[in-house]
Amino acid sequence: MAIYFEKAGRENTDQALKIAYDAFEKRSIKHVIVASTFGDTGLKAAELFKGKGANLIVVTHNVGFREPGKLEMSPETRAKIESLGAKVYTGTMVLRSIGTAIRELQQYSQQDLIANTLRLFGQGIKVCVEIALMACDAGLVPPEDVITVAGTARGADTVAIIKAMPSNKMFSLKVREILAKPRDW
Repeated sequence: MAIYFEKAGRENTDQALKIAYDAFEKRSIKHVIVASTFGDTGLKAAELFKGKGANLIVVTHNVGFREPGKLEMSPETRAKIESLGAKVYTGTMVLRSIGTAIRELQQYSQQDLIANTLRLFGQGIKVCVEIALMACDAGLVPPEDVITVAGTARGADTVAIIKAMPSNKMFSLKVREILAKPRDW
């Protein structure tokens, strides 16, 4: 049964991570992917999953996303997350690249068609799909079911089980279940 938060935002982070942890414990899904720009959510997830046998991947924005040459997550926060056994992946947001590829192929002028379509279900669902693609592209998870955690702005408010695929096979990716999301984002 899905949980619907009344509002989007970081106040849902602890409950979203608990929902992801419960899914990890009750199912045979060992890969957990968490979006974390500054590292707050990633650190909470790393503490929660420490020593539990999860392949926890924390996905950040790419370097230069907001400011050239800068990463929003500090090296200290990254080191803390990694010291708890999680992997931190910093990479390009693939839905932007896929959108560019589609525009070039079809000469379609609409910006970020796939990302905007996924946002119909909420910003967190868009990010859950994107981080599953990114982690699979990096070889950090196999093309199988994973638990994804993301949010709207800061914190986490969305949890989904997704069959991960590399970005070049994006249309074979499957959103299996939405375990939690905000009603109003």
